[in-house]
Amino acid sequence: MDVDRVLVGFLRAQRERVLEVVDGLDGEQLRMAVLPSGWTVLGMIEHLGDAERHWFQEVALGETPPHEPVEDAFAYYEEQVARANVVLESTPLSTAPKGQHSPETVDQVPDLRFIVLHMVEETARHLGHLDAARELIDGRVGLGQDAL
Repeated sequence: MDVDRVLVGFLRAQRERVLEVVDGLDGEQLRMAVLPSGWTVLGMIEHLGDAERHWFQEVALGETPPHEPVEDAFAYYEEQVARANVVLESTPLSTAPKGQHSPETVDQVPDLRFIVLHMVEETARHLGHLDAARELIDGRVGLGQDAL
């Protein structure tokens, strides 16, 4: 078993589930704050796009692309995932990052594999938030389930 391919596969599956869980919500529902924290589904999708951008472009590649205002959170998320996939397809997971998350964590991010694992955790955690929000918005449950 190629562990790196499995790891990247888990990330891909979590990303797909994010979109499955929120599929079919209308504009009002996407902007509705249903949890006490006040975040919205669109806000969470944008946050996930920011995480993809930060970890794969800024940390892995050491690049700082300009951050433009987000007009369409879904298009932004999908663009950031596509850019991250280019990195994943062209870079061994053993590659050390060229950038850093923060000055305090320089030694805590040893390679691209760590970034992928972190993004599995980040995406899965927020997928849980989106799943709960969806249930509160329209009562739908069981969306974005894996086959395991």
